[in-house]
Amino acid sequence: MALARSRRGESGMNYWPGFVDALSTLVLSVIFILTVFVVVQYFLAMEVSGKDTALSRLNAQIARLTEMLSLEKAGKAPLEDQIAQLRASITVAENERDKYKSAIAGLTGGADSAEQRAGELSSKLDDQKSISARALAQVEVLNQQIGALRRQLAALESALDVSEKSNQESQTRLTELGQRLNVALAQRIQELSRYRSDFFGRLREILGNRPDIRIVGDRFVFQSEVLFDSGQATLRPEGKEEIDKIATALKEIASKIPAEIPWVLRVDGHTDARPINSPQFKSNWDLSAARAISVVQYLITQGIPPNRLVAAGFGEFQPIDPDTTDEAYKKNRRIELKLTER
Repeated sequence: MALARSRRGESGMNYWPGFVDALSTLVLSVIFILTVFVVVQYFLAMEVSGKDTALSRLNAQIARLTEMLSLEKAGKAPLEDQIAQLRASITVAENERDKYKSAIAGLTGGADSAEQRAGELSSKLDDQKSISARALAQVEVLNQQIGALRRQLAALESALDVSEKSNQESQTRLTELGQRLNVALAQRIQELSRYRSDFFGRLREILGNRPDIRIVGDRFVFQSEVLFDSGQATLRPEGKEEIDKIATALKEIASKIPAEIPWVLRVDGHTDARPINSPQFKSNWDLSAARAISVVQYLITQGIPPNRLVAAGFGEFQPIDPDTTDEAYKKNRRIELKLTER
């Protein structure tokens, strides 16, 4: 009987080191797999985070992708919990293995019990290995989803590059068109300036050198007394005669101006700064506008097309002379004519 017990002890001592080596190999394999998983996850996280700058340019589509990534990260949380539980279980198993190894070294008679406990530990390790396999499978699924997201990002970046190239070409065309338009506008302005000079020159010939009719810059200026009575907006007979001369000169010049030049004759009414409050006009603004309209309406009766005329009233707010003398007031009461673009 002692011999049989001794044989069982020897058989247990030969079996246990192999089991311990297998168990150690299994534990190291699990730890290696977990380490590889953590490293892979770290580099994946670094690579995904490097796309943040590009993702900010993709607006609504990137928002959807970010939401999908958030969902995937949320799904990884349970896996990390399971891995943490696996590590804790492996640590417990290693501690129990060390305990039983010490017990086996001191008590050869407890081999049967140690074998039973070792079987339980092996079963637990198999369970943990199965859980690890499922976790790795889920990690593989996540990796495939991340790969799909990367391909979508690449497609979006390619589409964005094409769009940016198209925008650059459009900007280049717009710049060229703007330059052509500026050249065309400059040519029209030069043409209109030439016709304006001809018009003012013709007016000067017709009207003669009068102190109450003068050229100021690009405007022909009539003192209001030439055309209207004080405080009135009805053209005097003498004023109509002067406007007739303007209509004659304008029709001569208009026949020479090309049809594509959008020219107009602007008639501006101005008053002095002294207030007016008559039953007909409540303010200087009303009076200045009414006088400009009277001139325009009379020009229409003389054959000037309405679409070539503009009436504007400025009241007392654009004085030539800001002084408060009678001479300054007289200068500021005026009708200005300007040949300009519409």
